[in-house]
Amino acid sequence: MRAARVALALLPLLIAACGGEPVRPENPASTRPAAPAVKPPDHGDPQARFDAALTQMKNGDAQGAEDAFKALTGDFPQYAGPWTNLGILEAKAKKRDAAIAAFTRAAQIDPNNVVAFNWLGILNREAGDYARAKLAYEKGLAVAPDDALTRLNYAILLDEYLKQPQAALEQYKQYLSTSKKEDLRVTAWVAELEARTKVTTAPPAAAAPSGTTP
Repeated sequence: MRAARVALALLPLLIAACGGEPVRPENPASTRPAAPAVKPPDHGDPQARFDAALTQMKNGDAQGAEDAFKALTGDFPQYAGPWTNLGILEAKAKKRDAAIAAFTRAAQIDPNNVVAFNWLGILNREAGDYARAKLAYEKGLAVAPDDALTRLNYAILLDEYLKQPQAALEQYKQYLSTSKKEDLRVTAWVAELEARTKVTTAPPAAAAPSGTTP
């Protein structure tokens, strides 16, 4: 096909040459003026915009902050921070699916984002997807084993939803060892679980001998 295109291109030149008329060659493509480069739109300073949205968030302007972080994720999708804060605002606004999508994106960008993993655990637990919730908590604890809040939420999932008291007990104890403040509520839960697991794991009582006394 390429040879045919060259032959067709040369045909007018040959006809013109036979007719004795001079042929003016076209300017090579390389000498044509290049089209002006399209400048990317100026989205401003991402840090300045992030700080402004964060101020809105702290001042209680939830909708304004949500709109600002959503715009940031559109203009600068490569940053995890805007996705994380957008997810928090959407979660608090009961937009569960949107929040899960935002936190998932944040965790993909930053695999060490324990905040995103903790929220994914919470939201998936609320949705009844305990397997995904468990996986999210475990990923968060894998990158931040001393994160007390994620540890506590993981223990609650094991205790109240997955009905794994022994595993929950271990997680509660780890939470108490890493928590910076005393948590009497969890201490009571630990005592309750210890009592419960001792009852369920205690060996059966010896059977009384049969027969009558003389």
